[in-house]
Amino acid sequence: MWRKLLIVCLFGVLSCQSAGAAASADEHASGQPTKLPQRPIALVVGNEAYSSDPLRNPVNDARAMSAMLRASGFEVMHHENENRSRMQEAIRDFGHRLQRSSVGLFYFAGHGIHVGDRTVLLPVDADSSAPASLLTKGIDLQLVHQGMSSLRPGKQNLVILDTCLNNPFGMADTLPRMPIPPTQTMVVYATAPGTVASDGTAREGHGMFTAQLLKALSASGQHDANLFRSVAATVRAASSGRQAPLIASLSSPDTSFTTPVPPSRISTPTTAQQLAGITADDAARSRAILPKDSAEQYELAFWDSIKDSNHVSDYEAYLQAYPKGRFAALAKARIERLKTAEKADAKSEKPAPATKPLPERPRAAPAPKAQPDRERPAAAPQAKPQETPAPAEQPAQGKLPSPTVGISELKDCPSCPTMIALPAGVFTMGSNFGDPSEKPAHRVTIDAPFAIGKHEVTVEQWNACAEDGSCPRIPNSSDRSPKTPVRDVSWDDAQLYVKWLSKASGKTYRLPTEAEWEYAARGGTLSRYWWGEQMRQGMANCKDCGKPWDAANPADVGSFAANPFGLHDMSGSVWEWVSDCWHTSFKGAPTNGKAWDAPNCRERVIRGGSWRDGTTYMPSSTRFKYAATVRHSQNGFRVARDLK
Repeated sequence: MWRKLLIVCLFGVLSCQSAGAAASADEHASGQPTKLPQRPIALVVGNEAYSSDPLRNPVNDARAMSAMLRASGFEVMHHENENRSRMQEAIRDFGHRLQRSSVGLFYFAGHGIHVGDRTVLLPVDADSSAPASLLTKGIDLQLVHQGMSSLRPGKQNLVILDTCLNNPFGMADTLPRMPIPPTQTMVVYATAPGTVASDGTAREGHGMFTAQLLKALSASGQHDANLFRSVAATVRAASSGRQAPLIASLSSPDTSFTTPVPPSRISTPTTAQQLAGITADDAARSRAILPKDSAEQYELAFWDSIKDSNHVSDYEAYLQAYPKGRFAALAKARIERLKTAEKADAKSEKPAPATKPLPERPRAAPAPKAQPDRERPAAAPQAKPQETPAPAEQPAQGKLPSPTVGISELKDCPSCPTMIALPAGVFTMGSNFGDPSEKPAHRVTIDAPFAIGKHEVTVEQWNACAEDGSCPRIPNSSDRSPKTPVRDVSWDDAQLYVKWLSKASGKTYRLPTEAEWEYAARGGTLSRYWWGEQMRQGMANCKDCGKPWDAANPADVGSFAANPFGLHDMSGSVWEWVSDCWHTSFKGAPTNGKAWDAPNCRERVIRGGSWRDGTTYMPSSTRFKYAATVRHSQNGFRVARDLK
């Protein structure tokens, strides 16, 4: 019975909000009732594997919440122990999926802090021993609200945070301020601002708040805001008043409640001893980041970590933590100096000559000696071959072909992408030093030659399929350069394109397998990047990789040097769909280069990073995933086909 009632339990508390009015307005404007799929969507994150302040139970909390939500009809996006970039990706993906559902739920268990009027959720790579990282690597709650902000008929958002809201920076003279949540959004905090939330014990297996919430959701008869009121009362009693949950909702004041002490009168504790009424044992079991020494020493550690920085954001983070700190005046002066320098650089910077040719790799001879990095314009006319950097490492064994030898181009029809024919070979796939999903590194045999796109599929090539009525039109594609990679396409969309291309060319096109993609991306090298072990400016289209770069759009395909196989933009530009189903690691992966599929697979692999990502996404082993139906502004693809 409780499973049938769960959605009512969770969202009955939102029934007083103005979602109904918004839906009525949409219906009135269109003359027709506007409906979205009713299956609610949840993003659940549990972080506990922090290097300096590990927790016991957030992953257990997240798994229990995900199981309960799935049993009740939710589509659940479940994440554990995520770093900052992965959390940001998950929130972006969540926002895209919410466009097809009226109901969204975000749940987070882990470390959190509350500074000024900011609630910051901490990914596992935020290190409390480096105080600045708590703000520079933290995920602001406003980012979650923005991800859930899409206008949907009947929109109802619920945010549940089982995290502390204390301030580790010792701003004793600053009162915590709770921001007003967006409309049609209710935020449930496990504790009041300035205080901590219990992580529970190993025997209990859950944080105090989530344990009581799970019990309440499992019980029948809870249909409205009384659910959260009941949970809050139980938690207050169990903690002897030290932990008092809080509900915030702009549109429904009747459903909100506050702690016995108004938030404006709560002082901000700074150490375990200053946390009113909380024992040392309680603090050790809380989800709070606490200074390891005095607040004064913590401020000194913060400043020491950024004092040589050339980034404005570091000094802004210091001022957020210590607006009246001993280095506040110096931080403001550094910010002013850096901004002045940025303006001067922008005025003095000269654009590259439009006629400067792009370097082109010769394909009939071994790679010559490396030339220095040079600035490359976004587009250029055909030029005679120029020297480019040789790969840093060659494989010590196997059948991998020598770079630039035996590589040829083919084009099956006027509207078909140019392909590069690659021979069979053996290579090492993955990495033992990167993200866990890239492990273990393993030997893979590509036992048959195949062809893969020299470039990603472009807007121009996609539009040929759209004009034929076989592919959907991409919104705003008319505003994009026809030579840029097509994006905002799902894995399912890519299947429509390869089907049309096969019919148009008489050849059988497909997406490359993940093994084929990495084999092609490495270009006969074993190094971290195809050009060597270290990142080099101007070698890929990413935000930290050098020019040309535009925050709004990727560069035209081929604007950067090709790898030793003659392939462009295997790092950066846009993420590229491949045929494989997503698996969280390479344990058990096929070693024959074939696709690793699974029945009823819903998540597919993407590779290569995008122009909006930083250099950490550029290694040849980088991989991630999205639901096959998701259209994302950074996702595109290139095609492959067998050679017989």
